[in-house]
Amino acid sequence: MKISDILAQKQTALSFEFFPPKTAAGFDKLFETVQKLSYLSPAYVSVTYGAGGSTRENTRNLVAKIQNEAGLTTVAHLTCVGASRDEIREILQNYNDAGIENILALRGDMPKGAIDFVPAKDGFEYASELVEFTKKNFPNMGIGVAGFPEGHPTTPNRLIEIDNLKRKVDSGADYICTQLFFSNADFYDFCERCEIAKINVPIIAGIMPITSIASMQRIAELSLGARIPAKLQKAIYRAPNDEYVEKVGIHWAAEQVNELIENKVRGIHLYTLNKFEQIHKICESIGIISSTQLEK
Repeated sequence: MKISDILAQKQTALSFEFFPPKTAAGFDKLFETVQKLSYLSPAYVSVTYGAGGSTRENTRNLVAKIQNEAGLTTVAHLTCVGASRDEIREILQNYNDAGIENILALRGDMPKGAIDFVPAKDGFEYASELVEFTKKNFPNMGIGVAGFPEGHPTTPNRLIEIDNLKRKVDSGADYICTQLFFSNADFYDFCERCEIAKINVPIIAGIMPITSIASMQRIAELSLGARIPAKLQKAIYRAPNDEYVEKVGIHWAAEQVNELIENKVRGIHLYTLNKFEQIHKICESIGIISSTQLEK
């Protein structure tokens, strides 16, 4: 089922994101996590690429396994990095043949050590081009794109940022899934700015719990400059050890999710980091046992 159809049916759709492990043992462990979380009946799950498309093959394998064996609608991340048009066409054809109906079209992270984005020979420079290509050659494929409530790291001009997002939507994107954020006010402001720009597709809120001091630092460094609110920082620094930091992070994320549900957002996408416990605790703390409860 296409994500746009799912979003049209549900008041608030709950979904999860996973990344492909590098080892066979990690692959098996992740699939166990997917199966454990399936009790929440997620509307869909997604699988990422590594930086520079480094896990492309593992992404394809994991997407097919989750959809075919776990029975969950699965979205495959697809990036412009390191791939020509012919390679992109082949990837999309493989997904189409495997019954995968949804992709998340991204420009993608640059390879480690790279400073400027350089498209592959006969490749795409912008996600909007990837969206347009997919829509033209695989018109039945559902397409999502990324949004940035705190601002795109390479586009400090917020007006241009929204113009670029609208270009992706006008090229054929069905919905927007946001990068993680820790202040719901940033998300609501982002939604209002999209409305001003006449971007009318559903917007899904991306949420990730902080689980340790080290994870907070990684998020600040790697997750596109995520803003950690002072109130959250104070609570984390008061915690005596990472066990309590995790409790703080789970509580904060659960409060975000609860408020977003109350405000009837179209979807909530939880970045799992391939872990079961934190996601289970977030949902448990706000009374979610199955995503069907969100429709009540």
